[in-house]
Amino acid sequence: MKHILPILTITTLAAAASAQSAASSGLSYNRVGLGYNTDSKGYSLSASALIGGSNFLVSAGTTIGGSATTNGNDSVSLGYVFKNVALGADATVSVGSNESYGLNVRKDLGSNIEGAVSYNRVSKNDVWGAELAYNVSKQVQFAVGYSDSNASGAAGKGQTSITARYNF
Repeated sequence: MKHILPILTITTLAAAASAQSAASSGLSYNRVGLGYNTDSKGYSLSASALIGGSNFLVSAGTTIGGSATTNGNDSVSLGYVFKNVALGADATVSVGSNESYGLNVRKDLGSNIEGAVSYNRVSKNDVWGAELAYNVSKQVQFAVGYSDSNASGAAGKGQTSITARYNF
């Protein structure tokens, strides 16, 4: 009888640790967004969703308006989300149209703030990005992002975007 309390304590701690390691990251991947690029003065529409209960992610996006070189850029991709890879961050690897592949790392920073960094290779050009997002509610998120590319004529001319997202 005197060993029941230590056994219950150890069992409870083990169950809590097991639940922590198996828990999802809490980041939403099922979402649609409308963005505005402050440099090209164009808009973007994006959508992503996990396929069923898996970690496979389907994403699509398009640009509307802005400069002649950025208007009508459409893309689709398929990725895999590795949840809680390191320090509670999720990593997504993806391949997509326009000869693209990428790596995106997202982390919940606490206080409804989320950060992300990304690297994408699109048509032989490297694109680096960073984003800071605020979750107004479980469904609504606002984000500010910055990206830069080594594309000829674009190197050193970073792009800033403001995005509103709806998580479903």
